[in-house]
Amino acid sequence: MKTTFKNIYQFFYDGFTSMTVGKTLWLIIIIKLFIMFVVLRIFFFPNYLNSKFSDDRSKGEYVGQELLKNSH
Repeated sequence: MKTTFKNIYQFFYDGFTSMTVGKTLWLIIIIKLFIMFVVLRIFFFPNYLNSKFSDDRSKGEYVGQELLKNSH
């Protein structure tokens, strides 16, 4: 079992270290993920509950009401 994980690790390690174009593609993927999850969230998905309610109880009640209202 230990040798299987070691062989898998060695396979991927050798593959990633010998890549040339792949490193650039992984960099592009990481940049795109950063933009999607950090930048877009800040500008297009504001924290609605924190701006409308001050405590956790009222936030929970609001979410519960909205879930029940939309389920029928």
